[in-house]
Amino acid sequence: DEASLQRAADMLNAAERVTILGGAGVAGAHDALVQLAATLQAPVVHALRGKEFIEYDNPFDVGMTGLLGFASGYKAIKEADTLLMLGTDFPYQQFYPENATVIQVDVRGAHLGRRTPIDLGLRGTVGDTLAALQPLLRPKHDREHLDRALRHYRKTRASLDALAVNDRDRTPIRPEYLAGLIDRLAAADAVFTCDVGSPVVWAARYLSMNGRRRLLGSFNHGTMANALPHAIGAQSAYPGRQVIALAGDGGLTMLFGELVTLIQNRLPVKVIVFNNSSLNFVELEMKAAGIVTFGTDLQNPDFAAVATAMGIYGRKVTEPADLEDVLKEAFAHDGPAVIDVHTARQELSIPPAITIEQAKGFSLYAIRTILAGRSDELLDLITTNVARRILD
Repeated sequence: DEASLQRAADMLNAAERVTILGGAGVAGAHDALVQLAATLQAPVVHALRGKEFIEYDNPFDVGMTGLLGFASGYKAIKEADTLLMLGTDFPYQQFYPENATVIQVDVRGAHLGRRTPIDLGLRGTVGDTLAALQPLLRPKHDREHLDRALRHYRKTRASLDALAVNDRDRTPIRPEYLAGLIDRLAAADAVFTCDVGSPVVWAARYLSMNGRRRLLGSFNHGTMANALPHAIGAQSAYPGRQVIALAGDGGLTMLFGELVTLIQNRLPVKVIVFNNSSLNFVELEMKAAGIVTFGTDLQNPDFAAVATAMGIYGRKVTEPADLEDVLKEAFAHDGPAVIDVHTARQELSIPPAITIEQAKGFSLYAIRTILAGRSDELLDLITTNVARRILD
């Protein structure tokens, strides 16, 4: 209604530091979002399901927030005096600003104010709402908040990209390096699917969207083992497009039999296995809670050998120097492929903000691990995440 739109415009016109948080509801409204950000001089943060619709061709993008996001998105929201939520039901309450005006736009009225207290809720699609709101806004000229957020994003992005390299041929292979290569070598209109767990972290941080690529996963429900069946569905719907499944070793083994579906239906899905011999994200949660990890070890088969036995193109990669050529061969192969990449188990996917409870929990995990006689695990963790970064 016009009164609510005018009230939203008045709030935004009076604000000094506006940050926009966008989700999947921004689909189809990319250009309107960029125009709005230019008018408000506002950094744009995206939730995971908004990544494919927001981050490309967007000079105001400052990255992602949430447990899988990184520091620049978190900081841009925390420093805002007004947060404009567009088409997102972002669930992580600890990542919202403490003392900011919050305006939420969502086509689902029941979701307005569901996650955090809001000052104004607008029920409608993002595209229709922005078209009605834009003429009511006064262009802002103060770029201090925006420029600070952009500087922080560039710094954060550089630190993330510095990890996506061949680490002097050291093994196991960095998962960041694998994800970065997949991004660089994949087709411009590739459809990516990713398992819940560590693959979704690397997909969120290293796959770049361009308006044609898609990124699919169980981002609402967190269902394990989804990458392969999602890829089967995507390849069936779009037989002419490249479909790449970023699978965890735990996820793939849960639905191992679906590899037969690729052969049966002649679906050329490329399955890239992030093989760290563990339920890796579960381990990370246990460490943050101060629990000595147990029940997360995976005694995996040779995935490439199993795939080959099924009639699928299979390759195992343990050396970083071999990875790029193997991926190129797999992507060029006219049929399904399974690439089994042995990645670092102890690579930490640090969230953008660490709570005191998480820090205490991690310290407790370290002490308990030593007392349990498993100091080798702690040494591996330190070597992977601290020592080699000092060397870098």
